[in-house]
Amino acid sequence: MNKMTGLERCLTVLNGGVADCVPVVPQTFMFAAETAGIKIGELAHNAKKMVEAQVVSQAKYGYDGCVIDFDDATLAEACGAKVIFREEDPAIVDESDLAVKEWSDLDKLKLPDPWRDGRLPVWLEATRLLADRIGDHVWIMGRADQGPFSLACLLRGPEQFMMDLMDEDNHPQIDRLIDFCRQACARFAKAQKQAGAHATSIGDAFAGPSLVSPELYRRFALEPEINLTQEIQAAGIPFSIHICGKTHRIINDMASIGARILEVDWQLDIGEARRIVPSSTVLMGNINPSDPLVLGNPDQVTAAVRQVIEATGGRGLFLSSGCAMGRNTPPENMKALVAAVNTYGEM
Repeated sequence: MNKMTGLERCLTVLNGGVADCVPVVPQTFMFAAETAGIKIGELAHNAKKMVEAQVVSQAKYGYDGCVIDFDDATLAEACGAKVIFREEDPAIVDESDLAVKEWSDLDKLKLPDPWRDGRLPVWLEATRLLADRIGDHVWIMGRADQGPFSLACLLRGPEQFMMDLMDEDNHPQIDRLIDFCRQACARFAKAQKQAGAHATSIGDAFAGPSLVSPELYRRFALEPEINLTQEIQAAGIPFSIHICGKTHRIINDMASIGARILEVDWQLDIGEARRIVPSSTVLMGNINPSDPLVLGNPDQVTAAVRQVIEATGGRGLFLSSGCAMGRNTPPENMKALVAAVNTYGEM
């Protein structure tokens, strides 16, 4: 088999084929900034610096796909949340000045225009510039920030939102807020396609079993995720969902969403996920970003890659970190992550 480009590998796997080796698509935005000598805070309003970080990192390590991410607060900010910007870390929502302090504030919410509101245009400009620079040979995933449930948590405040869930009198308002958030997610995700991304994705960490029960996930998060996925993929772009934590209790539900890609957290046995999730769904993951990627050595990283590939048979797999990689990941461990597929991931 002739050697493929990263883009060709990823598209081949997405289309159900067998690539020359397992594609490597690490979640690198913080690590990429560190590699390029750029502070995380500098990326928040600067598409060109985000692109520079991604281009430098991808060229140095040779992985197959780039994941464009800024922080977890961009979409919330465009929906009316206040944000705290930090020099050394990603921006966060200011929980002292929330967008939905009272349920009556729902009437004031306005769906954001991804091309005009907040920092969404910066994110989309980064997608466009990166696609122009390397999108002819590197696969580009332009994230669409937070999923419906998580975005609702950020607009209402995670602590307050969790308490709201316990009172059935709040459920109609919760449903209304989550549906607003679903629409906001859909707008941003579809704009990522227009900007040139090969795929788009959301993270719905607050919907995971680390914070809410599987019953609450099914009641409030699952249907919005299904509807969002259907809308995005009907627009002609593959969609991915990431939920952090020990998702073994909801992996059957996640398998029913219909997303072309599921990002598997490191706390889930990826072999179990491969047995449950349809073969037509690509699994992306799931090397522990802490140990071995930060705390381990290259041999341990290589062993972890081998375990993931053997557990899945290497089919329908994008090798990745199980969550965002730390900026303090040793370069030799990143090199080992990419190199290991040449040993264990050749098809």
